[in-house]
Amino acid sequence: MAFLRFEEVLSLQELLDAFKQWLIEEGKAPKTIESYVGDIEGFQKYLTEKAVDTTQPLSRFAFVRYKQYLIDENFAVATINKKINSLKVYNDFLLIKGLVKERYIHLKRDRIKVAAGSEQVVSALSEEQVEKLLFYLEDHTKVSQRNKLIAYLLLYTGVRVSELVNIKLGDIDYLTSSLTVRGKGGKIREISLREDVVYLIRSYVKGERLKSKFKDSEYLLLSQRAPKVHRDAVRNWLANVSKDLGFKLHPHLFRHTFCTRLLKKGVDLTTVSKLAGHSSVNMTARFYIQTTRQEKMDAVKLL
Repeated sequence: MAFLRFEEVLSLQELLDAFKQWLIEEGKAPKTIESYVGDIEGFQKYLTEKAVDTTQPLSRFAFVRYKQYLIDENFAVATINKKINSLKVYNDFLLIKGLVKERYIHLKRDRIKVAAGSEQVVSALSEEQVEKLLFYLEDHTKVSQRNKLIAYLLLYTGVRVSELVNIKLGDIDYLTSSLTVRGKGGKIREISLREDVVYLIRSYVKGERLKSKFKDSEYLLLSQRAPKVHRDAVRNWLANVSKDLGFKLHPHLFRHTFCTRLLKKGVDLTTVSKLAGHSSVNMTARFYIQTTRQEKMDAVKLL
């Protein structure tokens, strides 16, 4: 990059290049630099689209409007706070180089606060734990067809255990690969089913389920002693699996994992809320836009 004189008016791209060079000189890790530069690039794009005076690289007004834009677009709280942190570092850079005269961003004031107590409410399986579980489920000497299906339904539909045990054969539409779920308060929602989940349902219905004395039951998942599996049986089985895997499993953990994985993969908040059967988008935001302990540790390493 050519030498830049900071008393000159720089283009947004020149500012971005200079910011990147400054981060390198500050000894930041490559991934950290990539994260900061990507966030600032997004901010600059917002400024350009809003036809803001680009000779003013940052202002309190522009920051506040951008933050509101991120909120309106339903970005995850953790994502918004990450971008705010990047902008604070960018503000520091501009201040040091004499391109702005004020510190416009204050993390304590500007970061979005997480609802009190909610940090302890939600935990989710890591991708490594999900992978370990999936491999475990392939062991047919340990896992029956029914129990494998239970795990897949919990993991890939996000149903509550009370909803799981009440799934009926008629709730499954093989033509559209969808499941009708009756949730709290009698509310009905439709969840699309992955191809592998549909395959497992077919295999169970045409295989292990036919051997049950309750095979004529209207319910999908059968028990040895009753025409449908009891929620306690699901909890007990997961508790036993936990001992083999080395980490704790319980039905609602799968629901947390379902929502968290969707959000991490970029699915919008409204869609996740509908799939989960929440009464409002705000409930989804409150309980599922969370960061794991490892993500928090990774975030601190960005400093």
